[in-house]
Amino acid sequence: MSPHDHASHRHGHAHRHGTVDPALVADSSSDGIRAVQWSLVLLGATAAIQMAIVLLSGSVALLADTVHNVGDALTAVPLWVAFSLSRRPPTKVFTYGLGRVEDLAGVAVVLTILLSAVYAAYESVDRLIHPRPVSHVLVVALAGTVGFAGNEAVAILRTRVGRRIGSAALVADGYHARTDGFASLAVLVGAIGVWLGFALADPLIGLAISAAIFRIVWQSARSVLTRAIDGVEPGVVDELRHAAMHSPGVCDVTDTRVRWIGHVMYAELNVSVDPELSAAEGHDVAVEVRHQLLHHLNYLDDATVHVDPATASGQRHHAIAAHEHEGLPLHTH
Repeated sequence: MSPHDHASHRHGHAHRHGTVDPALVADSSSDGIRAVQWSLVLLGATAAIQMAIVLLSGSVALLADTVHNVGDALTAVPLWVAFSLSRRPPTKVFTYGLGRVEDLAGVAVVLTILLSAVYAAYESVDRLIHPRPVSHVLVVALAGTVGFAGNEAVAILRTRVGRRIGSAALVADGYHARTDGFASLAVLVGAIGVWLGFALADPLIGLAISAAIFRIVWQSARSVLTRAIDGVEPGVVDELRHAAMHSPGVCDVTDTRVRWIGHVMYAELNVSVDPELSAAEGHDVAVEVRHQLLHHLNYLDDATVHVDPATASGQRHHAIAAHEHEGLPLHTH
């Protein structure tokens, strides 16, 4: 997901360049909540239709698809909780708010997908070892089509909303739903194979669906865990440095640190200025750097700018050398 898709920061003559507006965070969280609510309804209905046909036909390929759709519907629950908690204001304990709960929700989503993949693979292998006939093949084929339609609708909803509000967990869940849609079409292929007299087509398609689910587990886990350990998209640091360097009075950008907190991005920069500037002039430079960052980088919600003299810029110059005091052993700060 490109950070450019994140547009919670508004521009224009009335734009706001301060700490992220709580109303904007609330709006984006509300969008996320609505997205997961509709996902739960759509996938719940899809899975209910498919489960009825599983009981009627005995198709293990359709069972694998149905189980996964049930798991996919249930992933809406941790996301719903996360978006609800992210709307709470910061406290003395959680000074940045509870946006990081969204990362935990993303982990829960990935684990749910993994469990559904393991179960689907187990049932498919069991059916290969102990073959059983599949009945009502045409109805099974119809169920595969229903599964594709339901998952594609949810995929479009989740990815669009997730990109708009910058939620990696919601986008990962959207890609997962899209893969599920193609897995549902595989059920259609399996039904055609059974209809043509190839009975093993059903469990083989079940295994293929399981493999597709394992693949999306890997992709989603990589995205979600990168966010959870403070990873950002390639190019973000370069874009921040470029915008800061074009601010008047900046000699260099010596340190840049960026992190996502849920679907909100924060940055910290050390910029060097002429050592002869007064404290007030250095403050003006910092204000303008922050303005440029928030104005030109629409995926950034807040930035802290540290102004250092060009002769001693960067975090390494803020370290305190080894020393002793008050009877303590030699130590640093």
